[in-house]
Amino acid sequence: MMNRRIFLGQTAAVAGLAMGVSGQVRANTLKSAQIVVVGAGYGGATTAKYLRLLSNNTAQVTLIEPNTDFISCPMSNLVVGGSRQISDITTPYAGLEKNHGVKMVKDSVASIDAQKKTVLLASGKTVKYDKLVLSPGIGLMMDSVEGLEAANKAGVTLQAWKAGPETIALHKQIAAMKDGGVFAISIPVAPYRCPPGPYERACQVASYLKQHKPKSKVLVLDANQDVTSKGKLFKEAWAKLYPGIIEYRPEHNVTGVDAKTRTIKFDVQDDIKADVLNILPPMRAGDLVVKAGLADANGRWSTVNYLNFESTKAKDVHIIGDSIQVAPLMPKSGHMANQHAKVTAAAIVAELAGIPINPQPVLTNTCYSFVSATDVIHVASVHQYVAAEKTFKTVAGSGGVSTAPTALEGTYAWGWAKNIWSDALV
Repeated sequence: MMNRRIFLGQTAAVAGLAMGVSGQVRANTLKSAQIVVVGAGYGGATTAKYLRLLSNNTAQVTLIEPNTDFISCPMSNLVVGGSRQISDITTPYAGLEKNHGVKMVKDSVASIDAQKKTVLLASGKTVKYDKLVLSPGIGLMMDSVEGLEAANKAGVTLQAWKAGPETIALHKQIAAMKDGGVFAISIPVAPYRCPPGPYERACQVASYLKQHKPKSKVLVLDANQDVTSKGKLFKEAWAKLYPGIIEYRPEHNVTGVDAKTRTIKFDVQDDIKADVLNILPPMRAGDLVVKAGLADANGRWSTVNYLNFESTKAKDVHIIGDSIQVAPLMPKSGHMANQHAKVTAAAIVAELAGIPINPQPVLTNTCYSFVSATDVIHVASVHQYVAAEKTFKTVAGSGGVSTAPTALEGTYAWGWAKNIWSDALV
């Protein structure tokens, strides 16, 4: 678990900034600056809220998001497995506007002009900004798997890697599958959003099948050489809870899908047929970031200055969450996006108020994974900015991992979820 001293220190630092800025908010730049945030996930919603909090509600913050409700990706595998409903992981955005004065614009961004400092909305409206924060999540590289885009449009394959309608639809496919059928999930080469997420999903599907369709199987087709997160714990859970149900196959890199025959093709291994196909393609920064030419790391991820998460390609454009080129051992997770958001909000407020940016930010991360409907494992870490290397590095001796799944950790997991949703949205 997180080192208590570090956690308290981090909390105090944020609170201290808020108090320190209180004497600076008279600065015209802070009061008049137009700050635009795009995307209201774990990163964007938190940024918008904390920009208001840390500026004593003086910063002018516009949050652009096409949806009216936040649907959490963490915990969404429980909906896939049928033990929870989508309503359990849904929070309206109304609190950001009502409680914090964030201006919500229900729209999406079509393009960005970093020179003119404008964003063009899908509706045709142009919005000017002084500071722009992009938190678009990930983009799915559908064209990297032959036939996948067509199979997805036909409803044969679903990804459900952005929680919402596909999450519900995937559960319905599993529920409709015959007893004795095969559910296949593929995992791309890391990095991808939520390292343990696919393995948790395999557990949740297996839990449902064990109860309702005990003759069925779950095939985990992993392009990586081994389980990328909590490997020992997941394998122990599979052996104990789902013997004969979950089969794990490493080094299975998917190259194509035949929607008509429900066949998965690989670069080396023999083809596999399955009844329900959950094909996760390689991932990259959100489409908006790529389209704007800001995905400068292998054309997939955005390079940023970790002190304020400003893009190295565009001044006053800050990019957070899953879209960035992460520091060593930094996961692409909802909790980490929340942390990026707070550092970014604090840096923007400090810069506009004319005070120094924190030179040594600290990030924390905790990730819970359900191996059944109730039992959970976790991994936690602390990341300290190292000025000499201009990156974040994990703090020696910090964090940790579960020794075994427990129902108590399941209680902790739901506590974590409700707390972070409140932190970002209420």
